[in-house]
Amino acid sequence: MKKYTHIFFDLDNTLWDFKTNSLHAMHETYKKVILDSTEAQFDEFFKVYARHNHQLWEAYRKKQIKKKELTQLRFQLTFEDLNISGIDPQEMNDLYLREMPRQTFLIDGASDLLSTLKTSGYKLFIITNGFFEVQHKKLESSGLQPFFEKVFISEELKVPKPGREIFEHAIKSANAKKSSSLMIGDDWEVDILGALNFGIDAVYYAPNGTDRASGFFGNTAKNKLIVIEGLSEIKLVLK
Repeated sequence: MKKYTHIFFDLDNTLWDFKTNSLHAMHETYKKVILDSTEAQFDEFFKVYARHNHQLWEAYRKKQIKKKELTQLRFQLTFEDLNISGIDPQEMNDLYLREMPRQTFLIDGASDLLSTLKTSGYKLFIITNGFFEVQHKKLESSGLQPFFEKVFISEELKVPKPGREIFEHAIKSANAKKSSSLMIGDDWEVDILGALNFGIDAVYYAPNGTDRASGFFGNTAKNKLIVIEGLSEIKLVLK
């Protein structure tokens, strides 16, 4: 009998290549809004934007700010830092969010893995932080949607990962048991610690190294932690 029957995936940077797709989406947005600029100027713009976006998402996850503040401030603060004027931050955000889900780059091996798991009888689900209108479109445009029975999005459920409530809701809605469920994600605190603290096993997808998990292996936690550097390794984990 299989150890796991229900597999829960994170979306961004676990299956859908957020880093590549966000860069392409921002480049398209930037070209439409900020004219007569160089690639060097875009590189600096994206660097400053990414810093503010990361900080604001951290605050959003901790419920320190609301969605409207996040989407407004990430561009407003970027414009202020770079002395860009005459552009509405919210309008640029809206254009960016239209471009984002049109991008279709996936993490290497994602489609092959999902196809194998689906045909092998595993029940597949998504648990993702993000805005519901964008996450659904990402799944549709990238061809990922048919693999999953249900998609659990933090904005719809009013609680983001690593909150216990989103994992509890997903497990119950999937009619799954903790003992036969597995969470796969790339974010140590949001995906992995969230799952382990809730009480399900987790696979930490860490293509750039496992430093954040290194201190965890010596503890006596009840749930199992597996670290991989490529998605293809998940097939070995499930054997």
